[in-house]
Amino acid sequence: MPVRQFRFAVQVSTLTQSPRQLADLARRAEDLGYSAVFVPDHLSADQWSPITALAVMAAATERISLGGLVFCNDYRHPLLLAQELATLHELSDGRVEFGLGAGWMTSDYQASGMAMDSAGVRIDRLEEALKMLGALFAERSCSFDGRHYRVADARLQPTSQAHPPRLIVGGGGRKMLNLAARLADVVGVNVNLASGAVGPELVAEVGPDAFDRRIAWVKEAAGERFGDIELQCLTFVARVSSDARDWVASMAPAFGLTADEALEVPIVLAGNVQQVAETIEARRERFGFSYWVVHQAELEDFAPVVSRMAGR
Repeated sequence: MPVRQFRFAVQVSTLTQSPRQLADLARRAEDLGYSAVFVPDHLSADQWSPITALAVMAAATERISLGGLVFCNDYRHPLLLAQELATLHELSDGRVEFGLGAGWMTSDYQASGMAMDSAGVRIDRLEEALKMLGALFAERSCSFDGRHYRVADARLQPTSQAHPPRLIVGGGGRKMLNLAARLADVVGVNVNLASGAVGPELVAEVGPDAFDRRIAWVKEAAGERFGDIELQCLTFVARVSSDARDWVASMAPAFGLTADEALEVPIVLAGNVQQVAETIEARRERFGFSYWVVHQAELEDFAPVVSRMAGR
């Protein structure tokens, strides 16, 4: 597998006080060297609605990529999502990079009143949606007759961009990672969120050995295209300060981990700039992770790592 250069993104997951602050945040991420700015897609959280928020940030920036991390397939028909993304891609001069997932947060389905089908059904529906999106972005039209979606001669406008949006698909279970390995440009290797919420039961999912297994699944499913895939890691903690490792050590027992175990968790980055730089180098060597995503609250503190490591 080729060694990919590092790049970094920030997920805007909390409401700003005004549209101007949202635009300023996107410009700040661009100025600090982040490669992309993402918005999540939940119905039970305090967040901006993603498409509108991304349009505001696109208008305020020039270079940074924009997208959802991740859009939930169950909330939108894939033809509607494709049209929205094609428009955003056009208006941002080709800067859309988006994730699409099967849906996982139980509270979103409860808040909306939508039925939450089994994981297998949601993933099968996602696969059909991804195939439709791929055809629409590649051919500008699509006819599809599946179990979940049927379209006849659907057309996609606008169409002037030379390259389609980059697709991110992530997961922690084998079926999702197999799907991502076959169809995505970027594979997000995550914990398994089959429980429908983030809680202490995830401890068994976060260790290095669990991530080794997930990478092996991706390699097996991707086959010859594995070298073309970018591997992304969405962090749970990204704390850059002189006391970051002490802070992690103080938090670790609440999750049933020792300090050393917590610092080895792939979705945890903690330490001073030198220590975090060494950590992501080691994790690129072991797991192949070159694309790191941090959260809005960590934008400024993590910036020295971005400045030091982006493009290396």
